[in-house]
Parts: sequence; C-alpha cells; structure tokens
Amino acid sequence: AIARAIIEDNLYMALGTSDEQGQPWVSPVYYAHAGYREFYWVSLPEAAHSRNIAVRPQISIVIFDSQAPIGTGQGVYLSAVAEELTGADLDGGIDIYSRRSQLHGAAEWEASDVRSPAVHRLYRATVSDQWILDKTSDRRGDRRIQVFL
Repeated sequence: AIARAIIEDNLYMALGTSDEQGQPWVSPVYYAHAGYREFYWVSLPEAAHSRNIAVRPQISIVIFDSQAPIGTGQGVYLSAVAEELTGADLDGGIDIYSRRSQLHGAAEWEASDVRSPAVHRLYRATVSDQWILDKTSDRRGDRRIQVFL
C-alpha cells in the first residue's frame, strides 16, 4: 500500500542510468505507469539518459515526495530495463502516458508526437524488483523491504 500510494501521488521519478564506461547520470522525468510495473516517459533521444539507455538499458528509479518534512520521507526504489518504444508498443504506451499527463493538466499526446520526425520519443521501463525502506527497524545495514505490486 505504501509503494502504490507513493507511485500514485507523485509526478516525477529520478531515473538512474549509466553510459558505456559506467559513468552515472540521474534525471528527473515526469512518468505514467501501467500496473506499477511499467513506467513511461517522454524524452529527447539526444538527452544523456536516452543515449545511456541505448547502450546500457539496465536502470534504477526512485520515486519520492521531495517536499516531505525531514525524517518523514519514504520512497519506492526500482530496478528495471528501459527501452525506446516503437510499433504497436508505442501506440499502447502513448495512450497510457497521455491519459495521466492530461489528468495533470498537459495536452494530449499522440503517437505522431513521439515518432520521427518529431523531436521526442517514448520510453518504457519494465520493473524487475521494487523496494521500500523499513522505517520501523533500528537495525543497521540494508533496510530494504522487497514489495510485489
């Protein structure tokens, strides 16, 4: 329930990628999701995170409320594989992305908005693992609790 609420209540996720040499890069991106296991975003293919995904699709994601008072925040931590969408996957994905973005006041997105020659592309992260932190324990070390959404 905690992980679902965090995913539903927030608009941006921090997307962690790395280049061919392993140099990390983190980017905030607006997202939509399907079933808490697929996350969609729109980016320029020339953006550092997009270029990184093209050569190293394994990514990490964290979603959290950056306005939470100190010591009260909670986040969802995700491991995933990301890809630029094309074909039938693009059509279904852009519908998911557009519905959520319209709920938050953005204009409708269509497949033509993320297909060449348009400047943006649609990306999807398929999640393999999800965690939240155990905030009730005083133990040291890794305090992650795996969640299954």
